[in-house]
Amino acid sequence: MTPLRQQMIRELELHRKAPDTVKSYVKAVEELARHYGRSPDRISKEAVRDFFHHAIFERKLACSTVNHKLAAIQFFYRQVLGRQINLRIPMKRSGRLPEPLSREEVARLLDSTEDHRHRVMMMATYGAGLRVSELVRLQPQHIHSDRMLIRVDQGKGRKDRYTLLSQRLLEELRAYWQEYRPKRWLFVNRDATNHVPKYTPAKAFYRMKARAGIVHGHGIHTLRHSFATHLLEAGVDLRTIQSLMGHRSLNTTAKYLHVTQKHLGDIKSPLDLLRMPRPDDFLE
Repeated sequence: MTPLRQQMIRELELHRKAPDTVKSYVKAVEELARHYGRSPDRISKEAVRDFFHHAIFERKLACSTVNHKLAAIQFFYRQVLGRQINLRIPMKRSGRLPEPLSREEVARLLDSTEDHRHRVMMMATYGAGLRVSELVRLQPQHIHSDRMLIRVDQGKGRKDRYTLLSQRLLEELRAYWQEYRPKRWLFVNRDATNHVPKYTPAKAFYRMKARAGIVHGHGIHTLRHSFATHLLEAGVDLRTIQSLMGHRSLNTTAKYLHVTQKHLGDIKSPLDLLRMPRPDDFLE
């Protein structure tokens, strides 16, 4: 490990960044260095701008990916090198709406595998609205069956919160515990030395989705979107959903108003309000 990398990791840890953030920030700066084949402290501001131009227009990376790399590289220049750099690249958010599954699709997805571990992972993700990083770090002690709550320990932004524990999920977890007898981590990797990596449930989701014949939606995060949407359709208020999801801003939670059937299904199209002949009126 180079002294520059060590210095960046130290600064990230001093800023109390989460381990995943430390890893992704270091990776972004490493990618910049590989792009030019030299140490990142020898790369000029204009070269960094060219790097992002290439990322946006040649590689066509998603807005969220570009924004994350931008934050990482600006942190490196400001906090590690001590340079007051302003790249002046607008940090735009993607306008893409979430694509939640219907309740029937979620049921089909859960029934599409005989792997008990994968089934429990998907049930926990959907039933508690977990991020995949939160799912893989679950511990048996986080399941509070007496209060019917799940404790999310140090979620995004290093924040703790409580979310729902479904009775059905609790029954599955008890059966799972009898089968696997997990100790520190609820879901462990192959050699039982650490928690399962994030790509394991992510890949399992895609396989289950294909077997269930579900064509819309994206990755495993779709189950978290479905959790929020179905709660909203059931009449749960936005503030409560915000707390369960661990959103910093209510605006993030409010995006589910755009996809819920409860609100859109009750609105009539203006076309239906027009007085026009019916198709049958043209038939003799």
